[in-house]
Amino acid sequence: MADFADDDEFADEIVGYVERGEAHLNSLIQERSNFVRGAISRGAFVDAVSKALEDPAVGKDPQNCKDLNLQVVMEALSAPRANEVSLVVQQLAPFQLDTLIKFVYRGMAHPDLYSASMLLGWHEKVTEVTGLGSIVRVMTDRQTV
Repeated sequence: MADFADDDEFADEIVGYVERGEAHLNSLIQERSNFVRGAISRGAFVDAVSKALEDPAVGKDPQNCKDLNLQVVMEALSAPRANEVSLVVQQLAPFQLDTLIKFVYRGMAHPDLYSASMLLGWHEKVTEVTGLGSIVRVMTDRQTV
């Protein structure tokens, strides 16, 4: 009988995971980055954040792809002013808010690269909308970004 607490037992069984090649992921991330930059230049912050969060590199995807994806998301999160963050958060779907919290935590792991105050502002606005549920879902999700 399998031990359900054994992480090694289920490491290869992430539901819905499809292995993607590094070159394919890099091209998707580059396309996303171009869209995000264009949306930011137009002041379309909801579109920028929404696109940045779309189909992120997760789980077993190559680490350098995850890092590139993180940069795209951080660029989108850095664009709106602090008073515009809540407007963006209110227009995102619940699954996007969970993904956003994943990236906020990932960004907080690199305080030398990303503004902690900006990330805490996003965290505050997301938890105002989702409550603690988003935090719990992200902490228990095996698909890290």
